[in-house]
Amino acid sequence: MSAEWHTDWREIKITGTEKGFPAIHSPVCHTAKGTPYLCHPGVVLIGRTTTDIQGIEPFLQGFDPDLGFATYLQDPVRLDPGTQLCKTAGQLCYASFGPKRTWNRDAKRYFDNIKESGHGSVLEHANFSLLCYGVSRSVTHELVRHRHFSYSQISQRYVSGRVLRFVERPEYQQNPTLHAEFLERIDRAAADYERTVERLLEAQQAGQPLLSADMRTDLRKKVQQAARSLLPNEAEAPLVVTGNARAWRHFLEMRANVHAEIEIRALAFLVYRCLVAIEPILFEDYQVVTFPDGTFGLDTAFRKV
Repeated sequence: MSAEWHTDWREIKITGTEKGFPAIHSPVCHTAKGTPYLCHPGVVLIGRTTTDIQGIEPFLQGFDPDLGFATYLQDPVRLDPGTQLCKTAGQLCYASFGPKRTWNRDAKRYFDNIKESGHGSVLEHANFSLLCYGVSRSVTHELVRHRHFSYSQISQRYVSGRVLRFVERPEYQQNPTLHAEFLERIDRAAADYERTVERLLEAQQAGQPLLSADMRTDLRKKVQQAARSLLPNEAEAPLVVTGNARAWRHFLEMRANVHAEIEIRALAFLVYRCLVAIEPILFEDYQVVTFPDGTFGLDTAFRKV
């Protein structure tokens, strides 16, 4: 199977929005020799904030009834859970629970004021967890520099070559010669990895001290941690990333930028599509912009919230 790099990342199919957990998948391609590779990132929302503010009713009832705080739970407009959580947290700061508060129907105006004033701490209450795959080790080396995220990444010490896949850069996909060389290179890398694993296993069975271990799991680890040194940055390195809305906004502004590297720019744009699909008020201020190379990025009037 072959695939093509999507310079228009708006056209890649998104699913799962009706369930509140959008996904943008990346098809798996194979070389003639069967080596698997992917042509663009896959992004799957697998966790998000849930909210039930009905539990604060006793808290509201503990104030002077003349303040009208009980009306806070009578708002007829429902918000997306992350938006509701952030709004409730923000309104607590000013005890803004009475009838003169900003009601949910005006939530967009409320958050525009939050963003414009730069009070981004309110946005830190809503969290989102995404599986990011079809990303190379080059991309994840940049991604993990965002220190306000939490990461769980595949370990090349603990997984075998059976799950080894590669990621093709867009520049190669648009050039027949570079594409052909990429296919040859990953076939060679996969073969070199398997051959090295076999030789390491032979050395282990012969009793080489550095490869010895008491547990079967440790035996495999000793082999795989040595063999992984052969793998290029084109090797896929999937991971789960968790961050709050403020951290994700910073990521979008830094990595969906014209100055960002193209692979991570693609990832950032697809992350944006998933997040804005389920929490538009928190993310819809971003505007899609077209760059000279034909790819897309984001811009907003509310930077560094």
